[in-house]
Amino acid sequence: MILQRTLKGEIKLEGIGVHSGRTVRLTLRPAPPFHGIVFARTDLEGSPTLPANYKNIVNTQMATTLGVGGVTLSTVEHLLAALQGMEVDNAWIGVDGPEVPIMDGSSLVFCKAIERVGVESQLQPRPYLVLKRKVELKLSEKWAVAEPAQRLEIFGSIEWDHPSIGYQEYHYIEGRTPFQELASARTFGFLKEVESLRKLGLARGGSLDNAVILDHALVLNPEGLRCPDEFVKHKVLDALGDFKLAGHAIHAYVRLHRAGHDLHRMLIAEILKSTDNYEIVHSMDRQPIRNLVTAPLRPVAAGI
Repeated sequence: MILQRTLKGEIKLEGIGVHSGRTVRLTLRPAPPFHGIVFARTDLEGSPTLPANYKNIVNTQMATTLGVGGVTLSTVEHLLAALQGMEVDNAWIGVDGPEVPIMDGSSLVFCKAIERVGVESQLQPRPYLVLKRKVELKLSEKWAVAEPAQRLEIFGSIEWDHPSIGYQEYHYIEGRTPFQELASARTFGFLKEVESLRKLGLARGGSLDNAVILDHALVLNPEGLRCPDEFVKHKVLDALGDFKLAGHAIHAYVRLHRAGHDLHRMLIAEILKSTDNYEIVHSMDRQPIRNLVTAPLRPVAAGI
């Protein structure tokens, strides 16, 4: 039986909001079983809460934004990915601003903080959302396919008409892929888009310290990339964070091509639209897993 887990103690972090450009303080605390992940805007009267649930997603432009009763919180995906990768089911997260701080643009700072304080098991089984049949979506050149599996796997692929990116793919297998391999992958953007984003009130805190920035041909960060496939790894990291919003740990083999926060939200909603697609299993042993699907070298849209 796999038990729910929470933090062993309190975590305090501080960083810049990538869109607001303001300093934001973050506090993570242990929470009881079945509490889930709940954010609180501690800068507002009464510290209104925003449960980490796909039904509360109100915007997916440039980040995943939650909203409840007119109160919003953006850029939650990297922290959620860290909680998913470190198998934290229950936590209270206080944020004294409109967005979770970007830190270095990855999940690494959050993961190290969780490692320092530690994680402990709780005396309740972890519920799993187990996919029962194939679910697929297509949105222009983007597509997503989820199939039944006995653990979470994400096979992500991207294709950019840029000499430093091109076609990349990455296969994350929960319990087999070291999460640190994924956690250090940073968000990325293009120099030509920065000015237009700032006119929209976005990316005011973005810099080479918290994102990989590219011009028409090259990576502008002096240190370069952390790994050759950092771009696709970050896309898979985003998906892992967004899937945390399903409300339960997911058991499915998910293939994503050119996907983003919008398609992630749509896929979760499509799965949860009917109980014909899934079941909630409250006790599950992680025994020998099915033979892994061999991901195609280059996914073809016509095959989904």
